[in-house]
Amino acid sequence: MNIQQLITESLSLPINAIAYHISQELAAIYPRKFLLEGNDSTFNLEKYAQANLCQIQHHASIHNQILTSWDGMENQLYKYTENAEFMVKWQGQQFDVLLMSWQEGYCKTRYYWILAHNQELAEKFFTAVCDWNSEIREEVLVFEDGYWNKNPELFQSIKTATFDNLILHGNLKQDIQDDLSNFFASQATYAAYDIPWKRGILFIGAPGNGKTHTVKALINLMQKPCLYVKSFKSEYDTDSENIRKVFKQARQSAPCILVLEDLDSLLTDENRSFFLNELDGFAANEGIVTIASTNHPERLDPAIRDRPSRFDRKYHFDLPDNSVRQAYITMWSDRLKPEMRLSPQAVTQIASMTDGFSFAYLKELFLSSMINWMGNMSTNGIEAIMVTQIAILREQMESKNTSSESTEETEAARKSIRFR
Repeated sequence: MNIQQLITESLSLPINAIAYHISQELAAIYPRKFLLEGNDSTFNLEKYAQANLCQIQHHASIHNQILTSWDGMENQLYKYTENAEFMVKWQGQQFDVLLMSWQEGYCKTRYYWILAHNQELAEKFFTAVCDWNSEIREEVLVFEDGYWNKNPELFQSIKTATFDNLILHGNLKQDIQDDLSNFFASQATYAAYDIPWKRGILFIGAPGNGKTHTVKALINLMQKPCLYVKSFKSEYDTDSENIRKVFKQARQSAPCILVLEDLDSLLTDENRSFFLNELDGFAANEGIVTIASTNHPERLDPAIRDRPSRFDRKYHFDLPDNSVRQAYITMWSDRLKPEMRLSPQAVTQIASMTDGFSFAYLKELFLSSMINWMGNMSTNGIEAIMVTQIAILREQMESKNTSSESTEETEAARKSIRFR
């Protein structure tokens, strides 16, 4: 049997028979070669070759299935292999790799077979490819649906967030920067005093007050690998299995920053204990800074919210007071075209009128006012428009708060009925 026949025949078999059948036939076709097989997602041969770390060429003797996709945002074509055989040259050695894919439920299994002259060569090449693909370079590693995916687009969007365009109350901004800078610079000191070199930080505050911007700015400033968790939920694995995957990857990527946004929504009664064991149990989390955030600290278990060893430092992102609002409004006004800028007196007036506004609402105030100003093409400044917009936004804000309180009361009532 040749490789072309093997691929065609195998794909017609039941799913659970495909891999074994191919392994059996390859062993018969190439009795003198060592066969290494698996489906580890970090074995991405084509990306490794694109980085000029090896040379690959499709075998012309078979039909190689290559899929093409188009990214409209980047206006770029992407090609990847589904079913094909490669001739590989690496460090003066040559061997063959067979890649195949098949559908299992909603997921696609990508399987590979490395055919080399000996076991040492196959395992050395496999390790080199996986090790290189595991590194985080100009991208954020995002965990969702039970899998890690590299996201270079998210990394590029984060690069626009800096501490220069962030205004926070008092020394909060500098304290947070110093905290992480000192941590990453102090590995030797931690070791000298036999203190575990790990850090847990919890950002607490209502939505729209700078928590997410601060996380992005920290990622830019620290220049460390970033791992971002969207959810511990997935179709095929339990929360506990996914939590284990998250911390295993973080330990492998350390020193790194592990981001758990909206921690209260990630944790449940079922997964909380396992999460705490991974965060602060027997396993070493050397070099990992875990940054978690929450809009609702009251929903967190006291074992997380109050125990210092899990989150050593808690930073509160409060609503901006009058002086902070003035600084924020001044920053925005200075960015406007000259004909739109606010006078110093207008800055003071707007700051006074926006008591209770978060940074997100202040930003929306400027954006909506600018749109209205451009629609009217007014020759005056935007002070009058902003005064009108403040009233509109305050009404929206109060309506939203009322709706949130009603939802929380309804949920509390449901829990009360459930536990009676």
